[in-house]
Amino acid sequence: MATTTRREGWTDVEAVLLGDKNALGGERLSDAEERVERIRQTSGWFLAPLFTIVFLLLPLGIDTAQHQLAAILIGVIVLWITEPVPIPVGGLIGIAAIVFFGVVPARDAVAPFGSTTVFTFIGAFILAQAMMMHGVARRIAYWLLGLPGVGKSTMRVLLAFGTVTCLLSAFVSNTATVAMLLPTAIGIVAVIAKMLQERGDVAPGFDPTKLKVATAFMLMLAYSASVGGLLTPVGSPPNLIGRGLIEEATGEQINFGQWFAIAFPICTVMFFALAIILTLINKPEVRKLEGVEEFLAHQKADLGPISRAERNTIIAFLFTVVGWLLPSVLNVFFGDDHPVASVISDRLNEGIVAIAGACLLFMLPVDWKERRFTMSWDDAAKIDWGTIVLFGSGIIFGALLDDTGLAQTIGTAAADVFGVTSLVALTVFAVLLAILISETTSNTAAAAVTVPIIIPLAVAIGVNPLVPALAATFGASFGFMLPVSTPQNAIVYGSGVVPITRMIRSGISFDIIGAILIILCLPVVARLVGLG
Repeated sequence: MATTTRREGWTDVEAVLLGDKNALGGERLSDAEERVERIRQTSGWFLAPLFTIVFLLLPLGIDTAQHQLAAILIGVIVLWITEPVPIPVGGLIGIAAIVFFGVVPARDAVAPFGSTTVFTFIGAFILAQAMMMHGVARRIAYWLLGLPGVGKSTMRVLLAFGTVTCLLSAFVSNTATVAMLLPTAIGIVAVIAKMLQERGDVAPGFDPTKLKVATAFMLMLAYSASVGGLLTPVGSPPNLIGRGLIEEATGEQINFGQWFAIAFPICTVMFFALAIILTLINKPEVRKLEGVEEFLAHQKADLGPISRAERNTIIAFLFTVVGWLLPSVLNVFFGDDHPVASVISDRLNEGIVAIAGACLLFMLPVDWKERRFTMSWDDAAKIDWGTIVLFGSGIIFGALLDDTGLAQTIGTAAADVFGVTSLVALTVFAVLLAILISETTSNTAAAAVTVPIIIPLAVAIGVNPLVPALAATFGASFGFMLPVSTPQNAIVYGSGVVPITRMIRSGISFDIIGAILIILCLPVVARLVGLG
């Protein structure tokens, strides 16, 4: 309930926007939504074994190993979608079932988990943990937002805030980025709300959570994290899952520079579309701002001078990024066949570079006398190991689909059923399927489910699977409509300032724009960088 402050009838903006009900990361759902979630999760306990058993009993006339693998994979997909157990556990259940059913020996089942992309995951997650823990990410955010002139208008702040979110989420978990920047976003909204109240532009006792400018800021935070997560292979789990499955199936490597070159034009257009459409649907109550620059300056001052731990983190981060980009740069200047470029590309494997950069954090001292370093293992143990397990499970299933011949069988049958006979049709189908699944379950699960379907389809119709599989990977990150689509959507919905109707209206627009951009841009840019 609104409270009074300096004048009778005035709203205590801080109490409304910054109170306990808007706790950081509070992913609150309505009672109806919670009931739907409980039904979804409970159904998985029955549907997963039911689908597996029924599929095993079907007289399909295919090889026994293929039949068993398909049944197990269907059960795992049901577990991933309904989530009766954590998503990583669903993958582990599937791996155990593969060995129990005798599809392949245990040694062969777990061998793909040794993919170097797993090490890319681990190293990138440790680096991101250090950036969050030591405040590097927050310092970067305040520096960009505090640039001269940014705080003078609503659109400038919105664009700067979205840019900060995009850049951070390219290297830090989308969810962590949104959780970290949420208090800043709410603080900016509070400044704007107080300014409107002091000007008399709002009615006495107004509710600041109903401001359209607040909704625009919250949705920009969530959506730009999803868009920015596409910029690099390590920006979001679906990226590494999709890339790993593609490389496993095709043997074609997508390096850091190539991925960035493909994603950059799509993300850039998508970002400006976000800003334009969000301000059209949620037209801000004010254009010129007062007090935002002072608020950001105060926040920046509270950080104090840069610490040794921050410097060490930046050194490790720059070392890793240079190691990731150097092979691509050398290939551009010297060509793929040049001896220097070839040697550097072979030695600077992305997974090994990521691990080396992460190791620097345990070697660069914060206090040498006390033998304190930038990170301890207790700090590193807090990274998202579950996502790493899920990725490993996806790689295993991808390898087994190919080894058993099930991929070819699925692809041939699906091509007949869906009538997909060309690269363009398959790319459209891949994007639409990935976006649809990502709206109802996590984007990580969407990538793990969709890409293994698309690859055999491509093989069956005789086209290179790289482009349609990459399109499915990108589409998996474009779930914008619902709070359950991504954790970042749930976080901003939990702030209490995003009506579900506005999220749906905005999300539908971005789903459509994102699908069109992927379908039109991705094949062209991929060909320009020498892929597909």
